[in-house]
Amino acid sequence: MRMAASAAVMATVAMMTPSAWATDGYFQNGVGARHKALAGAGTASVTDATGISINPAGLVHADDQWQVAVSIFKPDRGFIGAGGPGFTPNGNIEGNETDIYIIPNIAYTRRAGDNAVWAFSVSGNGGMSTDYAAVPNPACAGPGLPAPNGIFCGGEAGVNLTQLIISAGYARDYGNWSFGVAPIIAIQTFEAKGLAAFGGVTSDPANLTNRGTDTSFGYGIRLGVEVEASENFRMGASYQSKLSMSEFDNYKGLFADQGDFDIPQTFNIGVAADVTENFTLMLDYRWINYSGETAVGNSSQIPLPFGSSNGPGFGWQDVDVFKIGAEWTKDDWTFRGGYSNGTNPVGSNDVTLNILAPGVVTNHWTAGFEKQLASGNAFEMALMYVPEETSRGIEVTPAGPNPGHTIEPYLSEIELTASYTFNLGN
Repeated sequence: MRMAASAAVMATVAMMTPSAWATDGYFQNGVGARHKALAGAGTASVTDATGISINPAGLVHADDQWQVAVSIFKPDRGFIGAGGPGFTPNGNIEGNETDIYIIPNIAYTRRAGDNAVWAFSVSGNGGMSTDYAAVPNPACAGPGLPAPNGIFCGGEAGVNLTQLIISAGYARDYGNWSFGVAPIIAIQTFEAKGLAAFGGVTSDPANLTNRGTDTSFGYGIRLGVEVEASENFRMGASYQSKLSMSEFDNYKGLFADQGDFDIPQTFNIGVAADVTENFTLMLDYRWINYSGETAVGNSSQIPLPFGSSNGPGFGWQDVDVFKIGAEWTKDDWTFRGGYSNGTNPVGSNDVTLNILAPGVVTNHWTAGFEKQLASGNAFEMALMYVPEETSRGIEVTPAGPNPGHTIEPYLSEIELTASYTFNLGN
């Protein structure tokens, strides 16, 4: 009972805590300390409850357990304006007024006989956040602008998108292969501020900006399969459907299709090889279909008002990510490392709007460890370092392109995750 109460508290905290930012576009590159330490690899090598988030089929290998994890996440984001006069200011403009985020995660598995497992998870899917101060901006001296300062002449500016995934799963072992299914309930919140200068190019100026935090609910499903090709080699694949979400009514003047903001479909495939008894090597590929969702994938330069049917979006391209992870066990210790490389979703034609969402990072270096305790429980840690990446293009203002002024959004990240596993026995 005490364990269940603690889990309920953690679930409540998870639903109240912003997921802040993510690294495969705006998705997390992994969930839980193990997969974060492996740079998100492990589609064919699930060993614990957090595997429900990468491939539910692999849950057949998990013990009965509760896992509780907390990540401390610090992004460094902003943009550099250069060249002649622009609507946005010159110089290095930081979007770090809020710069530390706490991201919790819980996961649970319970075996249902010899061949089946039930699971439950609450985790952040991802998010994006920028928080710009009301910086001096010479362009704001012009007539008719909403504020005398700010990156868009609207005072303080930025966005905060958070996405929470609540999932129950079931996996079954059929000998040398297994299958898993995990229905999903999704909750996302969004807030934007400082965008009033775009009021002349929106279908709904009253629901464009500074409308507080809005909440959206939706659903979808994740499916997975794992095949044991030989004693030391496994293959796995998983698919997460588009999560169909209710509209952000408070921001139907910003997002295309009157506030529609679904969560894109994803596909993972991977292999895992036990090179020795104590050393496993994993290789994964991940695809995220950002271009399939109008609010994110439509070009920011579509000549229609913001918020209109099939109107402008953030111009994000699909993301392809390759991940490699390694795991070595010695007595009660397990050491992990990983690297992932993904494509940058933000092209040069869409940099202006992506000042608000500079999800431009591509390389992720990770490491971590796990210590098995005498009680049967375990403690894990993971560290992620994401070096700075940029994208560069000309400014596009509400009045049109400004070739003499360039914008270069940038982002780097560091994250530390700690996790504790309560072994419930078999």
